Amino acid sequence: MKAVNNNGKIKVYASVPNSFQSPTGVHMNALKMSQIELENAGMFDVVIEGEYDERIHNLGEIYFDSQQRVYKKDLVDKTWAESLQELKKQKIKHFKSLVNIKLTETDWYVVRKADNNTAVPSDIETTRSNLRTQSTTVEDEINALTEKKEVVLYDFPNI
Repeated sequence: MKAVNNNGKIKVYASVPNSFQSPTGVHMNALKMSQIELENAGMFDVVIEGEYDERIHNLGEIYFDSQQRVYKKDLVDKTWAESLQELKKQKIKHFKSLVNIKLTETDWYVVRKADNNTAVPSDIETTRSNLRTQSTTVEDEINALTEKKEVVLYDFPNI
C-alpha cells in the first residue's frame, strides 16, 4: 500500500496509482516514477507492524513515521461485548449448523430406513457417526478455551 498526505488529508492507495495529487502538485504517469521520485512527491509505503488478523484486530488511524519515512497503522486489539460464554455458545452453534448441513445430505438414507426398513450403507452410518463425534469434540475444545480471543481464533476442522 502507498499513501500521500495532501493538505492534512492522508489518501491511501492499494498500490501506486496512475496519477495522484500531493502538496507538490499533480503527478501523472506515477506508475513510471522511481521510488525516490514518489517519495519526493510525498508518496510513501504504508506499514502495518505485527501480524494483523481482522478477526482480533482493528487498525488504528494512519500516521506518518518521519524516522522510518513510512505511513503506519497500528494494531488495536478488538474487544467484544459478548461474554466468553456467549462467544463459545455462538461458535458451537455455528459448527453444529455446519454439521447439520452435512448430515442433511444423507438424511434420506435414514428416512428410507424408517419408511421401509432399507438398510443404511455402512459407510454412510460411519460418516454420520464421525460427524456427531467430531461435533462433540469441537464443542469440548471450544468449552475448554479460557479467553475470548482464543474462541474467536478457533478454526473448525474440515468436515
